[in-house]
Formats: sequence, C-alpha cells, structure tokens
Amino acid sequence: MDAAERLLITEGHAAISTRRVAEEAGLNHGLVHYYFGSMDELLVQVLERFTQRLIERQREMYGLEVPFIEKWRAAMSYLEADEASGYQKLWFELQALSWNRPELQARVARVNAEWRAVVTDAFTGAVQSYGLDTNAFPVPAIVSLVMTFNQGLILEGLSGVREGRDDLLNAIDRWLVSLEGGPA
Repeated sequence: MDAAERLLITEGHAAISTRRVAEEAGLNHGLVHYYFGSMDELLVQVLERFTQRLIERQREMYGLEVPFIEKWRAAMSYLEADEASGYQKLWFELQALSWNRPELQARVARVNAEWRAVVTDAFTGAVQSYGLDTNAFPVPAIVSLVMTFNQGLILEGLSGVREGRDDLLNAIDRWLVSLEGGPA
C-alpha cells in the first residue's frame, strides 16, 4: 500500500500497473492480486487508509475547546500540509478513476461522506455558537459550500492556480472575525 501511495502521488493512476507497484514495493507482482484482487481495490484501499489518518487529525482539531475561527484557520493551514503530503493529488486521482467505474464510485463517495460528517459536526457547532439563522444558512448547505470550496481551492492548486486564493481566505477570515462579536 505504501508503494501504491507513493506511485499515485508521483506518477498518477494511469501510470500504475501491478508490476510497477510490485517493483516499487520489492515484491512479486502476484502478491498484489493475491492480497487485493485488483489494482482498483488496492488504490481505493490506499485512499481509505490515507483519509483515515487525516480524518482523525480533523476530528481531534475540531474537538478542541477553542473558538471556531481558530479551528477554521487550522483547517485552512492543513490545505498546504495536505498538498505537500500528496493527499490532494491522490484524492483527485481516485475521484477521476471512479468517474467511469461505478463500482468505485460508491467507495469514493463513502470517503467523501466521512469528510462530510466531520465538517457537518464542526459547522453545526459553529452555526449554533455564531447564532446563524439556520433557515437562511442550513448546515447541509454550508457544508456543501465548504466541501466544494475546498475542492475548488485544491483543484486550482494542483493546476498551479493561486490567484485570488489568499484574498478569498482573508475575506472569509474577516467575516468569521465579525461573527465572533455576537449573533448575526
């Protein structure tokens, strides 16, 4: 799994074969199919394993007894760390792989649902603490906005686009600071 993770990050799923993974791992290529059944299964398990590590980090961070704005800032700083770790590329590689493989879509959707659950818990508390009107700002809508917002930042970053990123993050930060003053 470590070898497949490295290859996904450095070369992408299109360049990975059973033999290439086995070579990278220093093993017989037959073992890949023996333990995983297929390359798709191996790659999805790599995504699931990597995601679990990051979700544990997010849950721990969101569980801290600090103002939400500090949690938001920490989460946004993780974008840089996750880019450096290769997770973002791995995530988009597997999303793209699942687009034409319905059997993988459910697994990738389950990973997305795990992220969504963590974000939902965090934003449910934030909406309550900021006194936001849940009719105007339903938590599921906010979560979808944040999830797609993050994916947009990540996709642009993977494509080398950084224009406006800091301006957007600073604007959101200023808005959250304004909410710290009391109910909106």
